[in-house]
Amino acid sequence: MTDTPTLFVTGGCGFIGSAVVRQLISETDALVVNIDKLTYAGHRSTVQPVADSDRYHFARADVADADAMARLFDQFAPDGVLHLAAESHVDRSIDGPSDFIRTNIVGTYTLLEAARQYYRTLGGPKREGFRFLHVSTDEVYGTLGDEGAFTETTPYDPSSPYSASKASADHLARAWHRTYGLPVLVTNCSNNYGPYQFPEKLMPVVILKALVGDPIPVYGTGENVRDWLYVDDHARALRRVLRRGTVGETYNIGGKSEKQNIAVVRTICRLLDERAPRDDGTPYAEQITFVDDRPGHDWRYAIDCSKIEQDLGWTPEETFESGVARTVDWYLAHREWCERVLEDRYAMERLGTAS
Repeated sequence: MTDTPTLFVTGGCGFIGSAVVRQLISETDALVVNIDKLTYAGHRSTVQPVADSDRYHFARADVADADAMARLFDQFAPDGVLHLAAESHVDRSIDGPSDFIRTNIVGTYTLLEAARQYYRTLGGPKREGFRFLHVSTDEVYGTLGDEGAFTETTPYDPSSPYSASKASADHLARAWHRTYGLPVLVTNCSNNYGPYQFPEKLMPVVILKALVGDPIPVYGTGENVRDWLYVDDHARALRRVLRRGTVGETYNIGGKSEKQNIAVVRTICRLLDERAPRDDGTPYAEQITFVDDRPGHDWRYAIDCSKIEQDLGWTPEETFESGVARTVDWYLAHREWCERVLEDRYAMERLGTAS
């Protein structure tokens, strides 16, 4: 891949995708084509800081639209694809799995096929340098007990419609490499957090509900464990895999920050007590409310990311403490953004009860 590649980022107006776009424009010389359908969780405001760059192009398109994908490959002749477009909220997948099947499975298939047809036309250095990076989740591995960690060879055992759809997409990506020779790489990451996350995931939900005085919902006993990865660290890892990863390989990406959900919530409450104390001085933690657990809620995720550390030299830069502090500060400074993206789209109600 050249020092000035043309790169497709699918889902580039989403949470993780927009972090990748912002980094690519700010820290590299790449020409970036952001391909996004602009669903409820995709907003062009997430890339506004770099949208005026002459190296940034936006294409509103659905990755499941074969004609649109073919046209974009013909028009821009990319050197690489970072495929992040996905429906990603477990609770929504429980209530309505069809969107997850269409985007995560059919969309990945359609994009792989468009890339394969394009790749067949390439020759020389352009063909040698082309890469297709499929970005996935640690949830495909299922659940862990109190010990151990997921590795790149952990068998798949998805529990939710979301994780099953991502597992299917992972298998398709690897099959397109093994069967057709498409130069595919796969990554599986732990729970991301940070700026611009749509307020349906744990951290922004806790922050926003705390600030308006609503009950802060915690599933079950709050003892489920996740590994937390700051989104900018993840974006840096994806860039490293795209440039230096070995074709056909999988790389797990984790934040080395295993925490119980209740510990995450209490950390956020403590930071809000310091930064935006309630008028009556009551600690925000008093708003914590335990609710019925999510159906099929995996007990624990943990990532062994030694492969990407040893092979590619990537390690997370943010600690859990520094990353959560940055996240809380960002949401406190961008409450207007939260209100704007939530308007007429989502009232932060409970989803995924499978009732």
